Amino acid sequence: MLEKDEIVPLSEDVFRLIRDIIRDYCGLFFDDSSRYLLEKRLSRRVRSHHLDDFRDYYRFLRYDRNSSQELSEIMDILTVNETYFFREQNQLKAFSQEILEELKHTNAARKTLRIWSAGCSTGEEPYTVGMLINEKTEFRDWDIEIYGSDINQRVLQTARRGVYRKNSFRTTEPYFLSRYFVEEEGGSRIADAIKKNVNFSYLNLLDPFKMKFLGKMDVIFCRNVLIYFDTVSRKKVIENFHDRLNDGGYLLLGHAESLINISTAFNLKHFKNDMVYQKPLRAEMNFRV
Repeated sequence: MLEKDEIVPLSEDVFRLIRDIIRDYCGLFFDDSSRYLLEKRLSRRVRSHHLDDFRDYYRFLRYDRNSSQELSEIMDILTVNETYFFREQNQLKAFSQEILEELKHTNAARKTLRIWSAGCSTGEEPYTVGMLINEKTEFRDWDIEIYGSDINQRVLQTARRGVYRKNSFRTTEPYFLSRYFVEEEGGSRIADAIKKNVNFSYLNLLDPFKMKFLGKMDVIFCRNVLIYFDTVSRKKVIENFHDRLNDGGYLLLGHAESLINISTAFNLKHFKNDMVYQKPLRAEMNFRV
């Protein structure tokens, strides 16, 4: 019988089996140096299911009818969720000052903006996007839809609540704090004027079927997410993003990420403030063929 806080030994061969299941499920890849991390973080799951060892846990993940639920739950344990408001400010300037200016003209007839924050964690990124759009008076009568998705259910609860502590505001200007947040016990709450335009949902980025329910997007933010994926999974996710973007739509990755050796389906567009990826217009794609 395993003790309550006992670390269950994870052998190298079983580690690789479990690692591959996780990778196939959601794209997250753990290299050989991560074996102790999985051993430490997943030992509690082995104990909670009253299993003898990690080999039994592997069989559970592989064959049990509740394995999908278990994989969903361990995402809350394994995923990294470090984020804050107004992260990577040069890119946000490109979005606010240049991409939005372009969309103001291209979407003028339908007056809609649809933006997706993929891997949104606790919600700071989609709320940041909402604040930047709200600063543009020309969008006041537009239909604004901002979607935040993550594979971690726990962080999505925080995002939906919309209350943040000091650490989330490390690069936030006082202007935005005073205009878009209300102080309350436990932190600062995002204003309803921003919150009403942002919807959060659980989503696995390797699930193209569920992605289709999102519809087409003008801009996709996926920053500092793909660095945790292996190459095969990155390619699948980028293909899914390409499918979800409108022609001419933009994909904003983290500064440590690129599409080199991943995809040639996007153009790298040079703005004054930053470089971002753009899905070519249909005429350009036909020309390539």
